[in-house]
Amino acid sequence: MMTTAKLLLHCPDKPGILAEVTDFITVNKGNIIYLDQYVDHVENIFFMRIEWELKDFLVPQEKIEDYFRTLYGQKYEMDFRLYFSDVKPRMAIFVSKLSHCLFDMLARYTAGEWNVEIPLIISNHPDLQHVAERFGIPFYLFPITKETKEEQERKEMELLAKHKITFIVLARYMQVISEQMINAYPNKIINIHHSFLPAFVGAKPYHAAFQRGVKIIGATSHYVTTELDAGPIIEQDVVRITHKDAIEDLVNKGKDLEKIVLSRAVQKHIERKVLAYKNKTVIFS
Repeated sequence: MMTTAKLLLHCPDKPGILAEVTDFITVNKGNIIYLDQYVDHVENIFFMRIEWELKDFLVPQEKIEDYFRTLYGQKYEMDFRLYFSDVKPRMAIFVSKLSHCLFDMLARYTAGEWNVEIPLIISNHPDLQHVAERFGIPFYLFPITKETKEEQERKEMELLAKHKITFIVLARYMQVISEQMINAYPNKIINIHHSFLPAFVGAKPYHAAFQRGVKIIGATSHYVTTELDAGPIIEQDVVRITHKDAIEDLVNKGKDLEKIVLSRAVQKHIERKVLAYKNKTVIFS
């Protein structure tokens, strides 16, 4: 498969940005295969994702980022990220006891749906070790108590660094992530929350939804920030319920939503189609 470069950027909106970026690629004999852009007129911010083939591209792959920063990054005050299709992102999965999201992601990974590597699974409970073993992925157990949390998370971060992890997925991991880890992986920790945020935050949203008598329940996948369940939203979906549904029905319907919503969010992140800005995301087509 042809190696491509994917460039995501945002900067203050000015005339000429799109023309200069595309000229940089075409003048250097790059073949543009994808382009999407958006302007936030309230904030006056320009967002863009562009992808091009590197065959015959005149700038060496390892020098593209420096060239682009020198020519355009400083000129337009750009915040940009450059990725290459031949460099797979490396994903760590954090789990506790619930298996539905883990099974769904590992099935997609095994089927070859995702261009990603999964070097390890981390858990605070041993319950899902058999799942990791079934899929041939190393499983690391870090039991956590109030007294050991800081030390265990330090060990987890050492392990993540050792395996060159580029992003983390919390697949119903029932621990609050520390500020230190969040800062080490900004907009690179993806969580699934079992409600349609911002409604029903916290640990038991299905019980809260049942008590409130809502007619829809939802799931939300978002990047993790230091404010609980309040990070930039990547993906959401809902399902209708009725007064006949018991809490158990809500939980079962919710599980289906959770795994679908989480997998959609992970896929968008892997494909480099998410650009976080402040507390929102731009999701490119």
